[in-house]
Amino acid sequence: MEPQEYEQRIKELEKTNRILQKKLERSEANRITLEESNDKKEFLLKKVIADLEESKQVLEQRRQDLEQALQNLQVMQVQLVESEKMSALGIMVAGVAHEINNPIGFIYGNLNYVEVYVKDLFYLLECYEEYCLNSIPELQAEIKTVELDFIKEDFPKLVNSMKIGAERIKKIVLSLRNFSHLDESEIKDIDIHDGLDSTLMLLQSQLKEKSDRAEIQIVTEYGNIPRVECYARQLNQVFMNIIINAIDALEKSLNPQIKISTETKEDSILIRIADNGIGITQEIKQKIFNPFFTTKVVGKGTGLGLSTSYQIIVNKHGGKLECNSTPGVGTEFAIALPQKYKGR
Repeated sequence: MEPQEYEQRIKELEKTNRILQKKLERSEANRITLEESNDKKEFLLKKVIADLEESKQVLEQRRQDLEQALQNLQVMQVQLVESEKMSALGIMVAGVAHEINNPIGFIYGNLNYVEVYVKDLFYLLECYEEYCLNSIPELQAEIKTVELDFIKEDFPKLVNSMKIGAERIKKIVLSLRNFSHLDESEIKDIDIHDGLDSTLMLLQSQLKEKSDRAEIQIVTEYGNIPRVECYARQLNQVFMNIIINAIDALEKSLNPQIKISTETKEDSILIRIADNGIGITQEIKQKIFNPFFTTKVVGKGTGLGLSTSYQIIVNKHGGKLECNSTPGVGTEFAIALPQKYKGR
C-alpha cells in the first residue's frame, strides 16, 4: 500500500473512530438520562405509594373516630334520656314525699292525743263500772257482749301498732327526700350513709323472700367517714344501679347476702358493695362497664346502669369504680370517691 493511501486510510479510520466515540458518548448520556429518569419515576412511584398508604391510615383513623363519635353520641343520647328519667323520678319522688309527709305528720301527731284521750275514757269507764254499773244488769250484759276487757287490753297495742306504721312511713318519706335531693343544690356536702340507707329503704320490696330465693340479708359495716362533696342525686343513682345489679346476681341463691362497707383512705372515701352471688368471669368483667353490654335477658336490662355509674364516678367526680369477682363466690364493686369535688 502506498504511503498516501495508508495516510488516507488512517484518516478515514480516525474519522470513523471519532464518529463512533461521539455515538458512544451520546449513548452514555442517553443511558444516564434514562437511569435518572427511571430513578425519578421510581422515587415518584414510591412517594405515591407512601402517600396512598398514609391516606389509607388517615382514612382508617377517621373511620374509627367517626365510629367512636357515633357510639359516644348514642351513649350520650341514652344517658340524657336516663338522666331525664332520673330527674323526672326525682320530681315525682319529691312530690309524693311532700304529699305523704303532711297527712302522715297529722296522723302521727294526733296518735299521741288519741292515746291520752283513750286512757282518760278507760279511766272514766272504770269509775262508771265501780259506782254505777252494779245496779244496771242490762249494761253489764252489753259490756260482756262488746268484750270491754279485751278492748282495754288491745287498744293500747293497736295505737302502738299505728305509731310504728306511721313512724315507718315517716322514714320512707325521709328516704324519698334524701334520695331525690330535689330541693338542694347540685353539688353539696352529704352523708354517704344517708344515701346508702335511703337507697336500701326504697329497695326493701326487692330484698324480701321470693319463691325461688330467700330474703336477702343486708350487712352494713359503716366506718367513721367525713361528709363528701358531690352530686348527691347522681351518687344515689350509682348506689341504686349497683345494688340492683347485686340483687339480680342473687337469683336462686340459698343464702343471699349483700355487704356494704365504708372507710376513709387518705383523702378519699371507699365504698364497697359486695354480694355472694354467682360471680362473673374475667371475660365479662372486662366488658362490664361498656355501654349497652348486658348479660341479662332481653327486656330486663339496657346495659347502661354500670356504664352510667362509671361515667358518674370517674368522669363526673374524678373517682374510681372497680369490679372484683370470683365465679361461684361473688362480686364486689369498689368505689373511691374524693372528699372534695374536683370539678370535671
